[in-house]
Amino acid sequence: MEVQTTPLEGLLLVRPRVFGDARGSFSETWNQRAFDEAVGEEVRFVQANESRSKAGVLRGLHFQAPPHAQGKLVRVVQGKVLDVAVDVRKDSPTFGQHHAALLTAENRWQFFIPPGFAHGFATLEDDTVFHYLCTNLYHPESEGALLWNDPDLGIDWGLDAPVVSDKDAQAEAFATFESPFVR
Repeated sequence: MEVQTTPLEGLLLVRPRVFGDARGSFSETWNQRAFDEAVGEEVRFVQANESRSKAGVLRGLHFQAPPHAQGKLVRVVQGKVLDVAVDVRKDSPTFGQHHAALLTAENRWQFFIPPGFAHGFATLEDDTVFHYLCTNLYHPESEGALLWNDPDLGIDWGLDAPVVSDKDAQAEAFATFESPFVR
């Protein structure tokens, strides 16, 4: 497994080894021991989700508040996304900063987003399949969102007019956000 750190503490890019031959390829997309070693602690996933979207769809920026906070390991099974995580840990030196990663079926990068980050992604190809493992079960009462196009966050999604849900279009501005997360 290849591991890359990011400028935001805790966010990791991981890529499984791929074995190819004339028949195609094989990769081990998840290994508990190898992942725990890469992260430096035990991470337990309890829920798996998958979405399929056309090009130009933007989902996010979502989080679940403690005590139901979720960490996520995300990857693209088919297509391409720009994946973004925003640090919302109020005592973090990188509070309010974001990191973006290009995830594709071809490059096979996976993005680990621990609790304390808002997360979103924009699909860059039709019929994109996005898969994520979560460290906590979905808890609707703990759900929160930041406005995807908030100028205070300054995220360049690479899309002129993304398709967003009504809920995401009315998410909270970062300037009024009172974070429930600590580092």
